[in-house]
Amino acid sequence: MGGAMMEPLQLSKVFTLLEPGPVVLVTTHDGRKNNIVTISWTMVIDFTPKFALTTGPWNYSYAALRESKECVISIPTVDLLDKVVGVGTCSGADTDKFKKFGFTPVAGKHVGAPLIQECLANIECKVIDIVENHHIVVLEGLAGYRDHSRQERRTLHAIGDGTFVVDGRTLDRRAMMRSKLPDGV
Repeated sequence: MGGAMMEPLQLSKVFTLLEPGPVVLVTTHDGRKNNIVTISWTMVIDFTPKFALTTGPWNYSYAALRESKECVISIPTVDLLDKVVGVGTCSGADTDKFKKFGFTPVAGKHVGAPLIQECLANIECKVIDIVENHHIVVLEGLAGYRDHSRQERRTLHAIGDGTFVVDGRTLDRRAMMRSKLPDGV
């Protein structure tokens, strides 16, 4: 057989082949305080403002998501990588992550959880379903905001093993796909 051979990959590592959307910061408010959690496993549901993320009781924010049924998805850029990793490696149970990592909370219009001013974009969301046996939280976007003044717009993508990929060039094929996309995309 010519060419390169496919080499076996440990089954426990195959998830790194299906890298998801950008790493996000999810903010919550539990009635007393704000918190931030780093989430690297997200997805868009169809061509709608519905999203799913994976989290569970191991994250301090999970209780606030379950109780308040709302959050903000904040989309950081590559210049925030070390802060994003830092947020993900400490607990909101004993850390004020806004203060520790220098993030500025901005009041939302639809939810009690704050937007993060330093992020490229923010989406206010309500929890519409929790799939307990798979630790999936399904969200519906209520409002979205993007900071067009930011020079850095490249987002981060977690491979799942401590490495990240950074967005690169944008390749535009909208005209080619126009007839296949839903209206408004």
